[in-house]
Amino acid sequence: MADPDPDPDPDPDVPEPGAYGASEEPGAVHSAADIAAAWRRERPGAPTESIEIVTPIWWLGKLFADDRDRALRAAGIDAATLDLLSVIRRSGPPYALSTREIARRTMVTAGAISQRVARAEREGLVVRRPGTTGRRTVLVCLTAEGHALIERSVDTVLGREARLVHGLSDEERTVLAGLLDRLMADVRRRTGR
Repeated sequence: MADPDPDPDPDPDVPEPGAYGASEEPGAVHSAADIAAAWRRERPGAPTESIEIVTPIWWLGKLFADDRDRALRAAGIDAATLDLLSVIRRSGPPYALSTREIARRTMVTAGAISQRVARAEREGLVVRRPGTTGRRTVLVCLTAEGHALIERSVDTVLGREARLVHGLSDEERTVLAGLLDRLMADVRRRTGR
């Protein structure tokens, strides 16, 4: 009798962890260290120092994104709407931001923000109002329905994500958060973002 599949719900979009390595058996699961070692063996002198950092970040990003998508579907909201409503909610009362400020805080283009705002406005989650700093300034404000949706959704999403990092101690989470902040700042500087 065959062994049962250990992952009954594989995601076809998630590459096998060893997919980026060289000379590996098809379907084999390898660590980022295994992948780096394989590249060093197959291409001596290749710049492999990033593999054990970047590869796990990509893998974790995919795992976190997939889990967040499931949580959002259950909460009845999509990722773009969550991002829009979250940034406005975090701004504090009166829960209103200019489209320029939303774009700056979310690292999303102005065009994408306009589309998100238009869709959220059609759904009754936000309203646009004239700003006070200039004729062309537009404020995006949460409606009561948008506020209620983000309150429900943020608890669902943050609760799930808190459980996903629970395997690290408080101290480990603090150290990792600091290192990720440093890496993010440096990568943004180097990429002009």
